[in-house]
Amino acid sequence: MAGAWLASWPWQKLAAQQELGPEEDNWDRGPLIHLLPTVNDSRLLIKASFDRGFAAAPRLHIQNPSTDRRIDGYQNDSAGEFWQFYAEDLTPDTRYELVLRDSAGKALCESWPLSTFPATGQAPDRVRVLFYTCAGGPEGEYFGIGDRRGNLPIAIRRRLLKRGLSFAPNAAVANGDHIYWDLHTWQGENAGELSPAGQRSNFDLAARVMGGHNEQAMKLAAGPQIAPLYGTDFRSTPMFFLQDDHDHWENDSPLTYPVPWFQLQLARTTQQLYYPEFLADPTRSIGLPYSTSSARGELSESFGTLRYGDLLEVLLYDVRRTLSVGELNAAFLDSNVESWLAERTASTDARHLVHVPSNPPGWTAGKWGEWYPDVLHPETGQLTTQIPKPHWQQGWLNQHDRIMQSLANMRHRNPLVVAGDLHATGVGTMHGAGNLDFSDNPITNILSGPVSTSIRGFPSVVRGVKSAPSQYLDFEEQVPPFEEHGFTLVDFERDRIVAQLFKWDVNSQPVSAIDTLQPYYRVELDRPA
Repeated sequence: MAGAWLASWPWQKLAAQQELGPEEDNWDRGPLIHLLPTVNDSRLLIKASFDRGFAAAPRLHIQNPSTDRRIDGYQNDSAGEFWQFYAEDLTPDTRYELVLRDSAGKALCESWPLSTFPATGQAPDRVRVLFYTCAGGPEGEYFGIGDRRGNLPIAIRRRLLKRGLSFAPNAAVANGDHIYWDLHTWQGENAGELSPAGQRSNFDLAARVMGGHNEQAMKLAAGPQIAPLYGTDFRSTPMFFLQDDHDHWENDSPLTYPVPWFQLQLARTTQQLYYPEFLADPTRSIGLPYSTSSARGELSESFGTLRYGDLLEVLLYDVRRTLSVGELNAAFLDSNVESWLAERTASTDARHLVHVPSNPPGWTAGKWGEWYPDVLHPETGQLTTQIPKPHWQQGWLNQHDRIMQSLANMRHRNPLVVAGDLHATGVGTMHGAGNLDFSDNPITNILSGPVSTSIRGFPSVVRGVKSAPSQYLDFEEQVPPFEEHGFTLVDFERDRIVAQLFKWDVNSQPVSAIDTLQPYYRVELDRPA
């Protein structure tokens, strides 16, 4: 059957398929399938999977001229194929050489370097961070310029990420939608019923995820979207994964929020197996929602900090996990999370502070689960605030205004938001919101760029309208959203921020153009005196 299927393809399409992938490095990964690390100034956490199960825990060796530590793995799944490795009391701003060994001491892969971040008392000159969004989705097909089906093939996604890595970022932020496997439909006659993906997965929604059939179904659905995409390419680049709506196995629909318990299990288990949680930070309460304390340290699933010496603090927050929809208590973020954001935004111990929410301020596509009241008019097909948005809550907008006001009040720094979710790359400046005036210290908003989005994932296709600034805002677009694939690199220096936006158009550029992508737009922000 496979031979007949391949024979039905035009040969030029087969040739195009063979040229998709990035060049492989010659690092010996052994039985590793994927490996994703994160660090702070004194800790590291690594998630890894192997092509076979281990009955006894593999061990991580952490070495440099003054250190030789051995950390036993913690088993993450039932089959012994997924493991995590956690270490603390490391030296800040220090390069370590790591290697994984089995219980008998045999090396499972080649060694690799990984460095901790500078401590808060240190004053680094510069740090570079790679930002992107929407890297998930089932394997798509590509037949040549302008001819594809579904999401980008994994090989093209890897090529985009490898181009980002070629600029040697010190860290990377993957902002939401790491998987697409919505269990229920969100529109049409069958809205709220099991989706085709939900039916294929054959989950028992009344059972636990870990163990038995549900665990296998979860691995089959999520694994191919994450493990082959990253492989071991990011082994020396600390990663910060933020979850969004699809990572809870649903689209943002009033039919499926707040997150049902089974989907919450799926989201947490996917994270447990495939990518690291957020490490502890002394300025972030250990009691925030979905924070845990165990032998693996103080970890947070949904609210994180990327802190790099006294130079940079990045606040990462998932607006879906604690979303409330009741009219009297509506909010995206738990009140304790909002208090943490406000306290850190007003702080003065980092030269730059950036907000990275999973849902973007500034723009709207008329979706239900946005900050803004804009909705598609049923007659004109245009975005408007003149008619009510079904099931949307004023409390979401009130919380938005408080957060944006705290950023505008940050006169000692450049207010900056780098967001994902919207399947676009773009730049705008928020001068006000409703009756609030931010013109004395306007907020720069950057859409980081999607890595995988399918044709129907772009708002102009699925909703019939392009993303636009909310009519509630006083908002100036420097770069209206491009529905093209890409990423953003941001350099934080002592007295300025430089953001470089990259994009690649699947409809007009060959895959080979990815390898030489240059920024199409540049943002420079000088720090206030």
